[in-house]
Amino acid sequence: MLAFAALAGSAAAEGEGRYRMEKTESGLVRLDTVTGEISLCREQDGQIACRMAADERAAFERELELLTMRVEALEKAAAAAPADAKPRFPTDEEIDRTMSVMERMMQRFMGIVKNLDGGEEETTPGTDAMPQKT
Repeated sequence: MLAFAALAGSAAAEGEGRYRMEKTESGLVRLDTVTGEISLCREQDGQIACRMAADERAAFERELELLTMRVEALEKAAAAAPADAKPRFPTDEEIDRTMSVMERMMQRFMGIVKNLDGGEEETTPGTDAMPQKT
């Protein structure tokens, strides 16, 4: 296995394709040079058929089982959620508070811009100077 991991690193470095085939006594071994996974291959009826190695197959099946359980849990949660659930919109108080913060930020920003232009000094934080409306 260690030899195949070394082959994976060298094949990726040499710019070869993703898969590399090596001949063995019983057929072929296909190495995925990106993930390091090994598949056992045999030639049947003029075509090469590959299957995962036993330890990789077990890991694949465990991962598939975990993903299946997650999907089932998500489907149950979606089914249990009320169908008429509406998104929560902010209250008028929350909107007013947010707009107040944004207004103070804009006042300070405009003060900085005026200061950079050589105009008036920037407004002092905490003062409630109203912007000039045109």
